Amino acid sequence: MDNVVKKIVKVLIAEDSPIIARVLSTLLLSDPQIQVAGIARNGKEAVEMAALLRPDIITMDIHMPIMDGYEATKQIMAHTPTPILIASAAVQADGIDRMFRAVSYGALDLIDISGLASGDKELGTKFLDSIKLLSRIKVVHHMLAKMEGRLTDDPFAASEALLPRGSDQILAIAASTGGPMAILSILKMLPQDFPCGIVIVQHITSGFLEQFAVWLKGECRLKVEIAQQGQAIRPGTVYLAPCDLQMRVGEGGVLRLSDEPLYDGHKPSGTILLESVARVYREKAVAVILTGMGKDGAKGMREVKARGGRTIAQDEASCIVFGMPKEAIDLGAIDHVYPLNEIAQAIVEQINRGA
Repeated sequence: MDNVVKKIVKVLIAEDSPIIARVLSTLLLSDPQIQVAGIARNGKEAVEMAALLRPDIITMDIHMPIMDGYEATKQIMAHTPTPILIASAAVQADGIDRMFRAVSYGALDLIDISGLASGDKELGTKFLDSIKLLSRIKVVHHMLAKMEGRLTDDPFAASEALLPRGSDQILAIAASTGGPMAILSILKMLPQDFPCGIVIVQHITSGFLEQFAVWLKGECRLKVEIAQQGQAIRPGTVYLAPCDLQMRVGEGGVLRLSDEPLYDGHKPSGTILLESVARVYREKAVAVILTGMGKDGAKGMREVKARGGRTIAQDEASCIVFGMPKEAIDLGAIDHVYPLNEIAQAIVEQINRGA
């Protein structure tokens, strides 16, 4: 008989709509492992209740009176760091921008909850799973402040020169939870004349990918696009795998998209992308696996290494979740492990060595 007592997860709901707050509360209380610690009607209350109640996790709406969810996230992460899931039922362009800015200040993930009121069971299950998983993550004060100096520096302006554009190499990245900020921190430090294309699988809630691309484009010097079928991979351009499609690279450096089943629970799958990169680019591939739950990408990294490519993993200390990098390391698939702020420099060194 299993006598293990499972920890009760205390959730603070920050939501100004009484209807949505009631929907969230009812759903959360349907799980015996979850307790609703309180409901904040605006960002100011959320900040105060986070300090008073010390919840295990906060569901944070973005559009709220007095203080919005973006500002509340900044305040909470500065003073009483708590796992935060950005959960909004009104996802508009301006709201999504503020959602990603909240991620910049330490929110762990974001989810569109507009389907919960209509009884979307799949979304409800995903929401509850996210609450329980994210509540276990240890967060720290001033996550963005710790990285701002790293993000604003241009480490290559006075250091190792890059190869001319048109390199026959490729950079592939796989990430999940915590990935948006990690990806940005790397891309922001890569120069505009980066000599090869960059293909990325980032697990992200459907509906947020387009704004994620816009956010990256506005924050770094590279071109950022959502991948399209048959698109040629060009130097200095970032290609994000579309939601609900698998992405591969094909012979001749073109992108191949397909509507096929999930692989290891993911679509797009980091492993599927990385295995295709290994087959096509072999020793000309540089692959990076970043923060994220689960094991997606680990087998793909192993294939890249087996075919002569170079592999890099984010270290445990700088990961929001060490799941994906740890799986790849445990498989013997990784050549180098670096803290996040050193990965961009390592990529440039590997690209130059692979010429």
